[in-house]
This record gives sequence, C-alpha cells and structure tokens, in this order.
Amino acid sequence: MKLATCLYSNTHHIAMVDALWDQPARGKVLLLTGPATKHPLWNDPINTLQQLIEQGDTVLPLIEKIYRTSSPDEWLALAAVTLCAPIPVPRRNIICLGWNYAEHAEESSSATGIQLDALPEFPIVFTKATTTVNGPFDNINYDERVSKRLDWEVELGVVIGRQGRHISESQALEHVFGYTVINDISARDLQKRHKQFFLGKSVDGTCPMGPWIVTADEIENVQALTLRCHVNGELKQQGSTQQQIFNVASIISSLSQVMTLLPGDIIATGTPSGVGFARTPPEYLQPGDVVACSVEQVGTIINAII
Repeated sequence: MKLATCLYSNTHHIAMVDALWDQPARGKVLLLTGPATKHPLWNDPINTLQQLIEQGDTVLPLIEKIYRTSSPDEWLALAAVTLCAPIPVPRRNIICLGWNYAEHAEESSSATGIQLDALPEFPIVFTKATTTVNGPFDNINYDERVSKRLDWEVELGVVIGRQGRHISESQALEHVFGYTVINDISARDLQKRHKQFFLGKSVDGTCPMGPWIVTADEIENVQALTLRCHVNGELKQQGSTQQQIFNVASIISSLSQVMTLLPGDIIATGTPSGVGFARTPPEYLQPGDVVACSVEQVGTIINAII
C-alpha cells in the first residue's frame, strides 16, 4: 500500500493513496486521521506517519481491512489534497550513502581529483539535517548567499519500521517499513569549501521526498528498481539499484552494527552517475529549473528551483 502525509482543509492527515506509481493523475486518497475520517484506527492517538510506523505491525492490518471495506464516496481525488513529505519532521537526521554506485564513484573521483584506486570497501556514510526535508512537489529555495552550485541526486529512500541492532544481512529487509523517493540536493561549493559532506548536504529544504511511502511488501525485488532524474525534461540520470555497491540489506546491516536503527529512520541509498558537477562543463541548478526524480514502482517527485 501507499501511505502519505497530506494537507486537506488546512489540516495534516495520514492518508492511504490508490494510484499507479507512474500515472498518479487519476489517483485517489482515503484520509485515515482527522475529523473527516470515518475509520477510527486505534485507541491511542496516532496523528503522524511516524507514530503509525512505530506501531506498524499492529496498525497495517487494520488499514488493509479499511481498504477492503471502504466505500467509493469516502475517497477523495488525489488532486484535492496537497501531498507533504511522508515524515515532515524526522526524529533523526537522514542517513545517506556516498559513492554507492560504481560509475558515480568514478565520475566523482575524476571531477574532484580524488584518486580512486578501488571501489569503496565499506559504506561511506554521512547525514542530512532534519530541516532539509521538503515536500515532493514543493519549491526549493535558491539563495546565492548560501550556494551557487546546487546539484541533483535521485535516490531510493528506505524507511525503517522495526528497531534493531546487530541485524544480520539475511534479516535486514524484515526491518524495512517501506520505500520512498529522495532528491539529495547537494551544494557542491559548500562541500568543496568545508572539505566534508555535512554542510553541503544540509541546506534547508534540500531533501524533497515522497510522494508517499510504498510499504515493503509491495516491492518484490528492491535491487531491481530503475532510478531516473530529469531537469527541465532532459534525462540527466538513469541507473538501477542492481548497480549498488552496497545493497539495501547490507547497508542496514552495516549501520546496525554501530547504531540502533529506530522506526522512522530514513536512509538515502546513494545516487547513480549523471550528476551535474561531474559533467563537462559542470551543470548546476538555477532559478526556474524543474527537477523530476523517479524510482520505479515507488513514485515521482517534482520540484521547482525558485
């Protein structure tokens, strides 16, 4: 199923979405919280998708029952609501993987002059601040006082559903609640200036995600999903999660050896080749540009630079 956070009648709601991932125009939504819902899901108050994820094993079967028993008049047209980031205020920073696709590692090495003798032996991990989170169709602010070199990076986002530490790779996917689309917008000038990832990855509003979370049971093989990024309609990136150096299960397992993963944690699993700063000549986002990022079977997010 597809679960979203949306704005309707000036109130935020958890909603179920019924739409094709690549053809959402005729989609519809069923509000699961708020005064408009006809389906009380739980005795304890659950008002956010974060809270729902924390009780996923209990709540998801109830939502499936609601889907089966709902009547057509209870559903709204998808266009009647505003989709927000699924988890608008994550409890922790977004965990990110760097250089997790071989061709991207090679293009980045060439563009930066950093010698790449071999592909990474262990995951390269950094984070994005929680204030980077942005809606799937919201604008991204361009402020040249902060950065003049904003770059695009389409990524598969993984949302953890079950807490775990020292998770084996064979059991790692059991800890996944679902998947979303992330654009890891990066300020390349800040990265170069500060000699590290964090500030260049943490400009406010530079992590649009969504348009919903597709629950893990809907994705048969997470290592066979196509990712694409278009800028102003021109294809810039195309790759497959099959090309990841560290697959989703190994990422989860590696992270959990060091830290306890918590329900609602968001992991951005890296981007394929085709980013702007590695092009000849380099390309960066400018006001007026429109960036569309899609992950097969998950969805598409579209953001304008203003």
